[in-house]
Amino acid sequence: MCTLHANMENYFLNSLTCQPIWVLVLFTVGSISVSKCFLSFLYRVYVNFLRPAKNLKKYGSWALVTAPTDGIGKAFAFELARNGLNLVLVGRNPDKLKDVSDSIRAKYSEILIKNIVMDFCGDLDEGVKRIQEAIEGLDVGILINNVGISYPYARYFHEVDERLMMNLIKINMEGTTKVTHAVLPGMLKRNKGAIVNIGSAAANICHSPLYSVYAATKSYVDRFSRCLYDEYKKSGIDVQSQVPLYVATKMASIRNSLFFVPSSDDYARAGLRSIGYEPRCTPYWTHSLYWKLIHSCPESAIDEWRLRVGLKIRERGQLKDAMKKKL
Repeated sequence: MCTLHANMENYFLNSLTCQPIWVLVLFTVGSISVSKCFLSFLYRVYVNFLRPAKNLKKYGSWALVTAPTDGIGKAFAFELARNGLNLVLVGRNPDKLKDVSDSIRAKYSEILIKNIVMDFCGDLDEGVKRIQEAIEGLDVGILINNVGISYPYARYFHEVDERLMMNLIKINMEGTTKVTHAVLPGMLKRNKGAIVNIGSAAANICHSPLYSVYAATKSYVDRFSRCLYDEYKKSGIDVQSQVPLYVATKMASIRNSLFFVPSSDDYARAGLRSIGYEPRCTPYWTHSLYWKLIHSCPESAIDEWRLRVGLKIRERGQLKDAMKKKL
């Protein structure tokens, strides 16, 4: 048996050495490419299904979540409470904040919760002042910057009214920046913390025609996060830009989850498992798969496809606006 195995090896080696040099080069390059793809696949399996989550309490006993009354923010709040963290919830509507707080307390009675009313379209400085006062003396170890808005529906840039344009910039960029600026000093004093900024695939995976201002603001969030990661990684603070694709939320106008569209609860669970690792990530596994598929296609084809989809969304949105005006 050993002799047969040795003969087979010799035959294989002799066959290779008899080939032209270009065949050997192609074989080598192909082998390396296949190996890289296989190792990448194994790594993604490990990251998405096998890698252990960090102990979030090591960052601190409190977590602050912006826009926690619906969608991803609400799901993050519940998941953080399930992990035993007390919560500071920052939102615009006091009634909705109370409803979320009551629901969390009903399920996790030991969790302490502070509600802060802050309108990110309004006076940001006054809102940030309320945050600073509320977290004074608290061990806030995790910040989830989830607040953000998008277009009501796709539209060309010249169709974006000034109010929407300014709100996109103020909420997505200025709001995220100022809340981070308010919470970060406490983390520095304790030499520990985690900051998660929720970005968007619109800014990272592909171009987003008909959503230009939204995509640009989310690109800022991603770059801001990556810079903070480099600035503070030696100070015990993990900064991460999370880049979700579509999630079944009101903001995305998607009611039911699908294979490539997780529920907000499923996304939040994946999002928490990713905290403390890469500076940028796409936490949900089908989103990560979709990202790979998109990047395997020509960019021009993806841009054209995105434009066609956007035009259909724009057409439906305009029809709804027209019907509302008639009523």
